[in-house]
Amino acid sequence: MPLTVLFVPESAYGPTNNCVGIGDILRRRGHRVVFAAESSWRGRLAALGFEEDLVDLAPPAPDGEEQDAGQFWKDFIQANAPEYRKSTFEQLETVTRPIWEALADGARYCEPQLRRIIDRVRPDVIVEDNVITFPALLTAGRPFVRIVSCNPLEVRGEHVPPVFSGLPSADRSGWDAFRAEYDRTHRDLWTSFNAWVVDQGAPPLPDLDFIHEGDLNLYLYPEIADYTADRPLGATWHRLDSSVRETDADFALPEIPGGGRLIYFSLGSLGSADVSLMRRVIDVLAGTPHRYIVSMGPLHQEIKLAGNMWGAEFLPQTKIIPLADLVITHGGNNTTTEALHFGKPMILLPLFWDQYDNAQRVAELGYGIRLPTYTFTGGQLRAAIEHLVGDEDLRTRLASVGEQIRDRDGLRKAADLVEHLGHG
Repeated sequence: MPLTVLFVPESAYGPTNNCVGIGDILRRRGHRVVFAAESSWRGRLAALGFEEDLVDLAPPAPDGEEQDAGQFWKDFIQANAPEYRKSTFEQLETVTRPIWEALADGARYCEPQLRRIIDRVRPDVIVEDNVITFPALLTAGRPFVRIVSCNPLEVRGEHVPPVFSGLPSADRSGWDAFRAEYDRTHRDLWTSFNAWVVDQGAPPLPDLDFIHEGDLNLYLYPEIADYTADRPLGATWHRLDSSVRETDADFALPEIPGGGRLIYFSLGSLGSADVSLMRRVIDVLAGTPHRYIVSMGPLHQEIKLAGNMWGAEFLPQTKIIPLADLVITHGGNNTTTEALHFGKPMILLPLFWDQYDNAQRVAELGYGIRLPTYTFTGGQLRAAIEHLVGDEDLRTRLASVGEQIRDRDGLRKAADLVEHLGHG
């Protein structure tokens, strides 16, 4: 029996693309798929065959000018770029808390809109891919699915590092101090938000968490990198080893002068807004004997590529990574899991949020190299490239890992679980 499935993704490319991938499978199976995405995504989801019933997370701009998809977060990240040079401990007050504040403000603002959307759409299942709760999704009386498409440390545990810390799993010496600083910088914000959530008729939030568990909980991370042994999860939790959308356009590799290996460089739609960092990395890569495909991002007009490079503002990443020998990334969860899905080693340059956790996890497992994003030397980056493209044992091992991940077909596993929940 066809279902009506309402997706509510965070207004960023990672969570939205994840929902697009799962929603596309459900749509092709004959289900009605509706996106209650943020209004800057207008038209982009309809072009993929989905219904749109969009929300505003803040008052519209006075001039009524349309924004690019996810523009709010691009502006936010660009305005706060100097803070990314700080440690993860220092970022708790100057980056992490302001992000939570903006998310909480957006949840409050769109709550009446979401209630009206649910009344119009009458979904059989509600799927949220975000880090913050929307009470309307919990009080609708419909089965609720939570997707975690950040590093799974977002689901806390005593025996795993604290989320957003980038601290190693094998060394607990900094864990307690980081947790105490998170409590100090976030307790009042959480208390206020939790009180509002309860006022809207939803259950209280878990302590210092900003989102509830669902009737079904999906999280996106390969088993080879997961923390399952140290932080077991309940029966409602299901790991998706990967969730790689099948909606990206076909890609023909352009002619790129030079020889060597083919390397993909992306700091994501948000990280690439740090033009000075993009330029610095590009300057180092220009002096290597390899070829590069560069995801240039929203400020692409301010970035000049070298002769051994080709790039564009938007790229079909899931079609490019399989062609590459190495991925240089900010450590966003989508790019990290997609690189593992296709069996590629990584160099990681984290900026904020869970990117440090992904960078640390990949490095401590030996699948890549984490570099200090703003203080790496040209020699360090060049040495990391040569080490990873020349390590044939690692490349063979990752190729086997990628094959296992692809065989698990997380995209269809997610669709199956959503269907099963909807059919009760």
